[in-house]
Amino acid sequence: MSDSVIRRDADACHDAAVVAALGRRPVVLIGMMGAGKTSIGKRLAARLQLPFVDADHEIEQAAGMSIADIFASHGEPYFRDGEARVIARLIEGGPCVLATGGGAYMRAETRERIHAKGVALWLKAEVDVILRRVRRRSDRPLLQTEDQAATIARLVDERYPVYASADITVLSRDEPHERIVQECVEALHHLLCPGEASAPARNATPAQTP
Repeated sequence: MSDSVIRRDADACHDAAVVAALGRRPVVLIGMMGAGKTSIGKRLAARLQLPFVDADHEIEQAAGMSIADIFASHGEPYFRDGEARVIARLIEGGPCVLATGGGAYMRAETRERIHAKGVALWLKAEVDVILRRVRRRSDRPLLQTEDQAATIARLVDERYPVYASADITVLSRDEPHERIVQECVEALHHLLCPGEASAPARNATPAQTP
């Protein structure tokens, strides 16, 4: 049997074990804008054969307007209240991969709900990586500032100590998406299935757990 077949079978077993251990809990992706919560999240959901849900999209659907318009028309506190309600509803929806906005985890009640009913996975990215990625888009309400780098650095200083309470931390960096997804699965397996053997190493930077 070839190494690739062995690897594929091992991955399938690990994936199934992760999904079984999750039960009704979602995997909730947290992290800064540009950390890859949507791009990695979609691939992770496909890998685990779970639905992918984007909280920002659900907020826009519920409000009938874009997040940028919500910020402009009603302000950030109004948006955060709606965000908390939507995430509370989505967490009750059963197993999925749920991508949340960068500020969602900063709200204590949302944090507590995620830890009570889900698994928090922080996609951690360095400031230069975030800045390089967010410059591709102009619709980020919190980045409508003269100095985006300073704004990102400030948000990182505020948020990273709170993000650090996530159940799992995986480094989001300029590597193939499949490698980051693999590290997410391995970290989930390590957390949820501690009695089972880990998959053979893939020569990738290991995921981190607090």
